[in-house]
Amino acid sequence: MGYSAGPVDIKGERSFQTGVMPLTREAFLEAVEKYADTVFRAALSVTLSREDAEDATQETYLKLWRADRGFESPDHLRFWLIHVAVNEARRSHRWRRRVVPLEALGEAPFETPEETGLYEAVAALPEKYRVPIFLHYYEDMTVREISKIVGAPESTVQTRLARGRERLEKALKEEE
Repeated sequence: MGYSAGPVDIKGERSFQTGVMPLTREAFLEAVEKYADTVFRAALSVTLSREDAEDATQETYLKLWRADRGFESPDHLRFWLIHVAVNEARRSHRWRRRVVPLEALGEAPFETPEETGLYEAVAALPEKYRVPIFLHYYEDMTVREISKIVGAPESTVQTRLARGRERLEKALKEEE
């Protein structure tokens, strides 16, 4: 995978002439604005703690600012940010290892009680199922992309998605 054509900015336009150069201030600010919610949600899917997710989000953007690289496309940047956010969230989550009641997460921004109930059911899953479910259904990522982010073979991600769906179905039926 080469960068010979030069990286692009968030809008898909050329931001650098040739080679790999650090993000410009404007491109960085645009990335923060465009992907802040996505990065935060990815971190929250791991930590289930608003404070830890905010910390992981901040660390993700610090790594972006310090990154001595360009990105081939907006999708490449988005993938990189989610990958770093999940890793940062895992790092902070391992450090703290605390349990947070779902009520402490606050109101989920969903339009219907069914959507809120589904979100809470996803949040209650163990991390190994929750993260792939979140990335696949909330962030529209492919099994291959999720595999790279979680560091597991594609077949393992497919199994975790299937088992996560089974657990969700069971949990949602119990609520009825």
